[in-house]
Amino acid sequence: MSTALLIKNTRPMGGETADILIRDGIIAAIGPNLTAPDATIEDAGGDLALPGLVEAHTHLDKSLWGMGWRPNDAGPRLIDKIDNERRLKRAINIDPARQSARQVVLSVSHGSTHIRSHVDVDTDHGLWGIEGVMRTRADYADIVDIDIVAFPQSGLLRRPGTLELMDQAMKAGADVVGGLDPCAIDRDPKGHCDAIFALAEKYGKPLDIHLHEPGEMGAFSFDLIFERTRALGMKGQVVVSHAFCLGTPDPDLVNPMIEQLAELDIGIMTTGPASRPAPPVKRLLDAGIRVCSGSDGIRDTWGPYGNADMLERTMLVGLRNNFRRDDEVELAFHVCTQGGADIMRLENYGLKVGAKADLIIVEGETITHAAVARPARRLVVKHGKIVARNGVCNRTAP
Repeated sequence: MSTALLIKNTRPMGGETADILIRDGIIAAIGPNLTAPDATIEDAGGDLALPGLVEAHTHLDKSLWGMGWRPNDAGPRLIDKIDNERRLKRAINIDPARQSARQVVLSVSHGSTHIRSHVDVDTDHGLWGIEGVMRTRADYADIVDIDIVAFPQSGLLRRPGTLELMDQAMKAGADVVGGLDPCAIDRDPKGHCDAIFALAEKYGKPLDIHLHEPGEMGAFSFDLIFERTRALGMKGQVVVSHAFCLGTPDPDLVNPMIEQLAELDIGIMTTGPASRPAPPVKRLLDAGIRVCSGSDGIRDTWGPYGNADMLERTMLVGLRNNFRRDDEVELAFHVCTQGGADIMRLENYGLKVGAKADLIIVEGETITHAAVARPARRLVVKHGKIVARNGVCNRTAP
């Protein structure tokens, strides 16, 4: 069977009509009137060709997708939602292997070719989540690449034994060390930061830290992160997710943080939240800071929202940042594609000759048009093979 795929009559990144020739999972040529007698041919009908979408922040182990509707009655505080979720995992059997597979199939149907998932590690459930998502990563490796973050969702030091489980998760093959609100959750910012940076140093892995803390509290945690990143030579190896404190309307607080983020090459993840201060995407990009995005929770015990569509996330990031011009919306698209690739340090990503053939074909006159209209993805290509067509993934979930 041929390993070559020739996509005819497409418009890469909304430009001039061209063909894309893929061989052995690599983009071999882009240009007009390409021929390849041995290739399988797909006619794109003039639709856009875009790089595969990058879901750079989600929680595959926790989705309720496919489990029927469950009314949400969690309390208003962050810790209320954390405790409620931990209680319900066993009570309603939110099986991480099954649920992560369901979300993966959904995500691929919308065109995501890479996923970074934060996966819970806690003393109630041990490595249940890590083991489940690792199973999904192996079972669905033909349609998506999954990056696993060992994540102490219930706190690290406030629940003795969690640090040891985090160590086990890294030893088992997690890709990234996670952290969470050193002040607000663990109430031991120095101890928390020392512990997660020590784990990262021990295993030679990067860090991705949830930081929901607002204002001056978040700025204080950032200072601790900056100190350790600099002292341990971890420039370019740290990401801070959410980073609501960067949305504080106080330049004297925010400007020094942005300067240090740029100096230390610390990446930022934003979902474009509707109800919290949000990092200013254009300003961060202008400062040379890597910025990515993700769906965060998908239909889980925290809330009923989410559908794993990173084109929709492009629109939401654009709305949150008041992006209206086409070139501004394209910045949001960058965040949901190349920005995620930069955060995850993906090699040979993009829509160019020599890159890995991870791409989508979608209807639209321009990138902005596709982001606001969000039609079903005509084709999703992963490793040079078609893995979804017309919004339906080739693989099924349990």
